[in-house]
Amino acid sequence: MMKVQFTETVLRDANQSLIATRLPFSEFEPILKTMDKAGFYSLECWGGATFDSCLRYLNEDPWERLRKIKAACPNTKLQMLLRGQNILGYKHYPDDIVRLFVKKSVENGMDIIRIFDALNDLRNIEVAMDETKKCGAIASAALCYTTSPVHTVEAFAKLGKQMEDMGADTICIKDMAGIMGPQEAYDLVKALKETVKVPIVVHTHATTGLGPMTLMKAVEAGAEVIDTAISTFSGGTSQPSTEALAYSLKQMGYEVDLDFKVLKEINDFFKPIFNQYIDNGTLNPFVLTTNPDALTYQVPGGMLSNLLAQLKAQNSLDRLDEVLAEIPNVRKDLGYPPLVTPMSQMVGVQSTFNVLLGERYKNLAKEVKSYVKGEYGKAPGVVDPDLIKKVLGDEQPITGRYAETLAPGFEAAKEECKQYAQSDEDVLSYVAFPQQAMKFFEAREERKSNTAQYSIVKLEG
Repeated sequence: MMKVQFTETVLRDANQSLIATRLPFSEFEPILKTMDKAGFYSLECWGGATFDSCLRYLNEDPWERLRKIKAACPNTKLQMLLRGQNILGYKHYPDDIVRLFVKKSVENGMDIIRIFDALNDLRNIEVAMDETKKCGAIASAALCYTTSPVHTVEAFAKLGKQMEDMGADTICIKDMAGIMGPQEAYDLVKALKETVKVPIVVHTHATTGLGPMTLMKAVEAGAEVIDTAISTFSGGTSQPSTEALAYSLKQMGYEVDLDFKVLKEINDFFKPIFNQYIDNGTLNPFVLTTNPDALTYQVPGGMLSNLLAQLKAQNSLDRLDEVLAEIPNVRKDLGYPPLVTPMSQMVGVQSTFNVLLGERYKNLAKEVKSYVKGEYGKAPGVVDPDLIKKVLGDEQPITGRYAETLAPGFEAAKEECKQYAQSDEDVLSYVAFPQQAMKFFEAREERKSNTAQYSIVKLEG
């Protein structure tokens, strides 16, 4: 029987999906050395929304977080999620920024970079892939799974072959909304195994209740690595349970190298943390339920938790069902983009506008305009002609690779934040999230100043 390996997601996607990435380093630091002994293929711990959340909500330096995790987990590969030309932000960045971001990620401890483009436009991952390989890290190319008239098994298999030709070390099927059924997973993994030679990784969510069955059928078809979450932070919009999948696959005769005693220790550690987030309201029990409606509206976990937060802020939580019903309509109008960051945010925000303002496209989100112009890449299907006319008028959309129109950006950014930036990493934080990074830098300076004053007082005392 073949060996099945596990990527543990509690440090990134599991907590991003359930508690909108509000898990500070201090809360999981005590368990890191134990996690390093579990036998995971990798720990997904960075990228995605962690970078934004560290600066915006947790008052942490994301680079320092990465270095600390690496120091505590020297024996397990660390993994991140990178949005290709968008790096970790919501727009395209120049190639010099993308290359330096990848380089610094590897220098600070990253071993595997999972790279995707929200539209599966491979022109938008080529630079990040190339740099990942140059830096000696594992380049895992991810195809964003979705269903639509233009997304077929044949089309995905062809995409996988193109990714392998680009130098992908592994290919990940990224099912961000948990909408891939067991048979679809089996057929897609089988098609990829017949088309490419590199290992196949499968990422899904438990949102619709299909997750555990989907992963088991994916393994049956030959997938070598699956993404799961330690039980306490599993289920709902998160990943299926690590322990349950490991137990089931081992029972079926697969080779599983995980240490079940260590898994129990990890799970017991996270139980009080989980309860704390339930008690303080950060974790809405709604995201823990099985929701087959997602098969229709295809909303990923992180998008759903953000949608709930947005509607709550507008005192409009009662209109969630209307917004969810509008999402497939907006997606169709935009040419069936897969709902993954930044497309999921765009479609979610635009759907919310359409519902709350009582008129479709009365107010067009800035990012939606950019998308229609072609700044994010090629739409998978046909964009609604009326929407194109509303955005472009008589202008022509961009058909080439948008990043090639962007001037190098690092030196200019370095100049803009030179008063506070202490490293290239700081400049990259500023590039990705300028306002949040500046607030963080200012708070850091203030802490230093207060510490220095306290030291002087202590000496004088």
